[in-house]
Amino acid sequence: MAGDEVFMSPLSLLMIHNPLTIAAGDVSDMQKAIDMLDEVKESIINAYELKSGLSRTKISHMMDCETWLSAKKAVELGFADSIMFSNNDTDTDESYEFSQREVSNRLMNQLIKKNTPTAGVKISDLQTRLNLLK
Repeated sequence: MAGDEVFMSPLSLLMIHNPLTIAAGDVSDMQKAIDMLDEVKESIINAYELKSGLSRTKISHMMDCETWLSAKKAVELGFADSIMFSNNDTDTDESYEFSQREVSNRLMNQLIKKNTPTAGVKISDLQTRLNLLK
């Protein structure tokens, strides 16, 4: 996002995700790690907001969901300026956006609908069943 222009290969994917770290220590050390991750996320959101023009809420949600974008979708959303080796962005395949969390939520909703009435079925049991599909 720091470049004047961002070009993507037609075969590339852009992953938007929350920052992560490894930490060890006591409660104070863990809180410092959380505070640092919060600051890093804000910095990343600033960069994405400046580049794409999307709202901070939308960007934060995309990061929370670990969103994958095709080159065309990245250009559509403003994360990239153009696709390399292409005279026209319409030369590329369909745009693509994938979020693991969204897929999991949709599957959970389908499981809940299929198993209605769900009296006595715990959400944790449904989550276990969903994890078997992965």
